[in-house]
Amino acid sequence: MQKSAQYQAALEILQEVFEKKQPADQIIASYMKARKYIGSKDRKMIAETVWNVIRNKMKLSFDCKSEKPRDLLLTYLKDEDFEVLCGTSEYGLSALSAEEKNMLKNLSEDVYPLYVEAEMPEWLYGKISDDRLCKALNEKAPADFRINQCGRDEVIKQLQKEGLYFSKTPYSPIGIRSADRISINNCMAYREGKIEVQDEASQIVSVLCEPKPSQKIVDYCAGAGGKSLALAALLDGKGKIIAHDINKKRLQAIFERMERLNIKNIEVKYSIEDVDFDKFILDAPCSGTGTFRRSPDAKFRLTEEKISELNKAQNEVLEFAYAHTKKGGEIIYITCSVLRQENHDMVEKFLHKHADCKLINLKNRWQEKIADYFPFDNEYMLQFSPLNTQTDGFFMAVIQRL
Repeated sequence: MQKSAQYQAALEILQEVFEKKQPADQIIASYMKARKYIGSKDRKMIAETVWNVIRNKMKLSFDCKSEKPRDLLLTYLKDEDFEVLCGTSEYGLSALSAEEKNMLKNLSEDVYPLYVEAEMPEWLYGKISDDRLCKALNEKAPADFRINQCGRDEVIKQLQKEGLYFSKTPYSPIGIRSADRISINNCMAYREGKIEVQDEASQIVSVLCEPKPSQKIVDYCAGAGGKSLALAALLDGKGKIIAHDINKKRLQAIFERMERLNIKNIEVKYSIEDVDFDKFILDAPCSGTGTFRRSPDAKFRLTEEKISELNKAQNEVLEFAYAHTKKGGEIIYITCSVLRQENHDMVEKFLHKHADCKLINLKNRWQEKIADYFPFDNEYMLQFSPLNTQTDGFFMAVIQRL
């Protein structure tokens, strides 16, 4: 493809991302699937352009004083030769309008406000209130995988033979990491069920759940089942994990994953009635602010109203967990958020209401199962982030019913 056609493809994707307000990775995948004639190098260049514009949207918009996808792309391409790039190909970018030429001549040179420099919507920048964290959440995330019932060294060697270079994750004892994205469908270790995609923080949380074969365990709001699969693998095929989600379509993915990973100790349920769980693992619905490294477009779909709705849902599922956990059992509250109001505040509110509950000190678990070094300020509520653990933003608190 000519460069102009590549950028036109990127523009068409960006228009869908910002106008339809749907996840960019899904839109990119759908766009490419419908255009199988696009070669691998062109696909890579188009996708990189899309992600670069998304990751720099705040600055680009500030510079050109516009939210239009084409204006953002043109501003991103401001150093290109537009006479060659635009209006010279039937399948490429159309010629610049007089208005666009004027816009490009008058791009702002003002100093960026802090929230723009941090690439975070102003209202959300205020909620996170950590400039370094906002910037870290806009960086590209590495590719993390969990080993599945095999040795890390063995898998790393196998992957190296495939021309893929991985290292051990800094903290997770069951994780490996690549600085580069890989095509998992072409990876034999993945196809053989030796590795599974999972961010290191999610792996660590699974380990800190301390699942035991004798325990009655539910992974509530399991989504596509990543944590359930990790817990089942940690049990080495013994005991049972109940994977639950009210969204049958979302949880449907677990069946193919169970088959590929040869996991047999998971039972899928769409409703929970039992009230005697030893461990009620609650991956609560949340803002997803901790995953912006992987989904930078998500920050532009999030609203304050949505967070308020999520707070209500978090409170409801915590109360449900309390009612279905036996005395002496644990409610394990997890989010992929970095917002205090979804994490610490939610747990503190719950504990204030339930005097028969207490927090478990997680420092000992961490040092026993993860590492000697404990990278958190709070021993009872763990806030993972790209800054302290080099992972996605995750939160974990273990609440015991007395």
